Amino acid sequence: MRALAYSLRLGWAGVRRSGGSGAFAVLAISLAMIVLGALLLITWNGERLLARWSSAAEFSVYLRDDATSEERGAIEAIIDQSGVGAAREYVSKAEALTRFRREFTDLAALAANFNDNPFPASVEVRLRPEAEADGRAVAVVKRLGSAAGVADVGYDSEWLGRVAGTLRTVRGAGLALALLMAVAAAVTVATVVRLGLHARRDEIEIMELVGAPLAFIRGPFVAEGLLQGGIGAIVALLLLGAAFAVTVAWWGTDIQAILAGGSIEFLPLRFVGFLLVGGMIVGSAGGFAAARHAG
Repeated sequence: MRALAYSLRLGWAGVRRSGGSGAFAVLAISLAMIVLGALLLITWNGERLLARWSSAAEFSVYLRDDATSEERGAIEAIIDQSGVGAAREYVSKAEALTRFRREFTDLAALAANFNDNPFPASVEVRLRPEAEADGRAVAVVKRLGSAAGVADVGYDSEWLGRVAGTLRTVRGAGLALALLMAVAAAVTVATVVRLGLHARRDEIEIMELVGAPLAFIRGPFVAEGLLQGGIGAIVALLLLGAAFAVTVAWWGTDIQAILAGGSIEFLPLRFVGFLLVGGMIVGSAGGFAAARHAG
């Protein structure tokens, strides 16, 4: 404990003494943590929304205008017998037009100019979660696509798969960039700490002569890097929080409309802790790399 307290005290003194070079190291860590934090913010909210949409996944069977009641009954029988649907609803052509006018008020004037109702009748099916997982939903959709009286089948799974693929791409590219920036930040911290090491060369030589433990010699430099990393992570979290608050204040309503009622949230505490610890690890790694030249 004495070595830890001694290292932290001298490490803090080193941070204060480093001035502009120390601020540059903190900035480098902040940028790396901002990239990683933004990545976590995007992918975490994306996965939340994807799970929400997946739990309410559905498909729509669009009927031909000349579809008979018998054909519609056969389509509904296929759906019911498959067991994939948690609920289904028949939407007539008139109801489809009414929905359009209600949900797209800006375009309602266009609907008033239609000579004929262009919207097809449909059977909308809300899927059971297990039906998507075991592949039954896909099989039923394919079967319905060739059924008599069916004009088309719209299935959420296709665009949900594209969203999931996009999230994987963003996560991979973001992690690669964050890792690259973290390495650069660690190198910057190591350079700054080495400057402090050279400034204390005489003091270190005296400590070596009197037989000071290695933890007392190298510890302050590792602690200096750790503190720079912690400060950089805190700065990054504050900037991310401010940017998130401004985004929600200015565009929160538009975002909810785009996400069909969904909302975005800031990072949970476990991710905040992850970023804080991550910044301290990056700083400590830089400090440790520099401290190897002491003792």
